Amino acid sequence: MTNITLKQLRYFEAVAHHRHFGHAAEACAISQPALSVQIKELEQNLQTPLFDRGGRNITLTSFGVDFAPRARAILQGVDELQDMARASKDGLMGRLRIGIIPTIGPYLLPSIITKLTRMNPALDIHVRETMTPRLITELTEGRIDTAIVALPVSEPSLTEVTLFDEKFMLVRPEADRGKPIPSSAHLNEMKLLLLEEGHCFRDQALSFCDMQSETAREGLDASSLSTLVQMVGAGIGVTLIPEMAVAVETRSAQVAVNAFPAPEPTRRVGMIWRKTSPLASKLSEIADLIRPS
Repeated sequence: MTNITLKQLRYFEAVAHHRHFGHAAEACAISQPALSVQIKELEQNLQTPLFDRGGRNITLTSFGVDFAPRARAILQGVDELQDMARASKDGLMGRLRIGIIPTIGPYLLPSIITKLTRMNPALDIHVRETMTPRLITELTEGRIDTAIVALPVSEPSLTEVTLFDEKFMLVRPEADRGKPIPSSAHLNEMKLLLLEEGHCFRDQALSFCDMQSETAREGLDASSLSTLVQMVGAGIGVTLIPEMAVAVETRSAQVAVNAFPAPEPTRRVGMIWRKTSPLASKLSEIADLIRPS
């Protein structure tokens, strides 16, 4: 059997992740024919197919399903060797892969990237924005180095470090400016606009209002905080947004923004990374850099 190469394993992982040869080739920055040749050589080396290519969707064979986690473990081990070398240097250099959730990314990323590049101009920052469950999966699989999320995530294999606590703000139509601030119980009776299922901020808002997700009104969900605020500006209802989003999201909407009286709703924002990461000490330094002074 010819030696299996790391390049072949990385291409296999890309196809297994995207379930599409074209998208995998794009992610790997090579042509689709070149990637297909490498996958074919890998299958010839293994003397068994890894993918079922019939139909419109690419799926893993039963052998491919068993092969995938072992390939990922090998690649993660190689990545960690590279991370060990990076961690041994005085400054953090090379690629840094940061995950972040959508209700934090647009508002915190500019200052984070500015601080990190000022600390080390040679740092190559890659950002991945998606929801918390996906970030946890990608972090545990070694696809990203760290993530900024709402805590806790309660994953035993991950380190959690608090960055700061943040208030939720009430956003109402401009016509409601000056009216009494509704209690959480009163919000339960109002037309409350929420992010769609999967966003942790939705769950936090529902918890404050003592509402169950399945009882939330249909047709009042959005995929972004920007859409929620614009819907409020159009007089459709009210919503909650994190304090960091107020300046960006309300500048072009006819809305009134108010803080809640104590006990006000809050969320805890923090960083997470693998407990086994060789970059742990460097990531702790980054957390200190991001944390408000």
